[in-house]
Amino acid sequence: MATEDTCTKTCDKSFCEDHMLLSPKDVGLWDLIKLLFSKNLGSRKFIDCPVGTTEESFSLRFVIFISVVAQKFLHLIYKPLGLVGSAIEFMPNFMHANGGFFKLLLNIVTGKMELPNKELPEYLTSIGLLDIRRDLDNRIKHDDPRYTSALAIMAAKSAYENEAYIKETVEKHWKMEFLGIFDCWNDYEEDYTTQGFMWSGKKGDFELIGVSFRGTSPFSAKDWSSDVDLSWYKLRGIGKVHAGFLKALGLQKSQGWPKDIQSDNRKPYAYYLIRQKLKERLENNPNAKFLLTGHSLGAALSVVFPAILAYHNETDLLSKLEGVYTFGQPRVGDHEFGEYMQEVLVTHGLSYHRFVYCNDLVPRVPFDSSDMYYKHFGGCHYYNSFYKGQVLAEEPNKNYFSIFAIIPMFANAFWELLRSFIMHYQNGLEYFETYACRGWRVTGLLIAGLPAHGPPDYVNITRLGSPELLMTKSADQSTNGVN
Repeated sequence: MATEDTCTKTCDKSFCEDHMLLSPKDVGLWDLIKLLFSKNLGSRKFIDCPVGTTEESFSLRFVIFISVVAQKFLHLIYKPLGLVGSAIEFMPNFMHANGGFFKLLLNIVTGKMELPNKELPEYLTSIGLLDIRRDLDNRIKHDDPRYTSALAIMAAKSAYENEAYIKETVEKHWKMEFLGIFDCWNDYEEDYTTQGFMWSGKKGDFELIGVSFRGTSPFSAKDWSSDVDLSWYKLRGIGKVHAGFLKALGLQKSQGWPKDIQSDNRKPYAYYLIRQKLKERLENNPNAKFLLTGHSLGAALSVVFPAILAYHNETDLLSKLEGVYTFGQPRVGDHEFGEYMQEVLVTHGLSYHRFVYCNDLVPRVPFDSSDMYYKHFGGCHYYNSFYKGQVLAEEPNKNYFSIFAIIPMFANAFWELLRSFIMHYQNGLEYFETYACRGWRVTGLLIAGLPAHGPPDYVNITRLGSPELLMTKSADQSTNGVN
């Protein structure tokens, strides 16, 4: 099986105007040190870019240095981190499968112990263990400005779980129609790396179809590595876009983004599969609309999807897009990509809501500086740790690392841990946080902003946040231009 590092050197890149692909797997310490003092990026064996590409900026080379070191570190902890995640998932599900702690002890003694089944709707991933809520808030009706965003985050959260869990959640808890899951192929990693699901329900007098992409698994070093990777392709007429997100959505190794490809049911690509399913569903109901949503990595895919629709001139589909709702979204592309997306949003009258909770680390990567490629576009719905929101041009402390933000971030992490023990007294039992969630918040005392990325706070801001804030037509249109 070819590795992604091999692919970056051998694949045809004629579909793009320019590119920079990092391959940190075999890079040595001396190579990294030389990077800091060499202006010729193309001469580095772990950086694939056109011959002669030079970069005068030391700050950019330093950011590339940090990105490569972070990916190297994540590669080293890939298996240990996965084992930790498996253990954390296993124990609560193990106890649940045996009826609780005391019954588990009895089952062990009597030899009737049961192992958890990952295919049952009761099984929860580490994300599901952080927030066990499955019902929509019955106080938020269809005409409430919070309705679609509250539905979207529940879908984004559910996308981390197995098919049985998602199907039961959609049909029994939401009283909607489950349209199926998708498990899609990545041409570069030669693996099924992109998952999500589709559903359908009524919003007022029209059908609303939802597409939810699965996000970053908290114990997947590969997912986190993608978030900190700075690799990009510059697509004609679009701009520079994060290479990992393009590959996950269905970028073709030798063709880039052809409008149509030969169908292969064994190796479906997310973009082409979802586009076809939407067309089929919308043909049967011309008044229906659809939304795109996701958390973390899934949020990034939700943004790239309409960008490629516009690239392929899929105006009929874009006219049916009710909105894009992203939660904890990393940066996706450069300034040119932001301008391209702004034009798409305005031309088709689309709504784009980017939610950022407090010190969440992920919306602040990849880094944004005067000579860095990655920029958010539009604005964001930003909420503090009291779930008070406002529409801003950019989240505060936009690059996370700031000497002035260290003390406030750690003080806030302590408050979030304390809040987890008292919030349900004020807001009701549905806001009682699990032991897994409280344990996750403890990690904020070591890495401030990491627990803030979890879905629980994003569910809370859509339920407890002010409805008036969401009456803003969209975050992208509340501010002009690209940040």
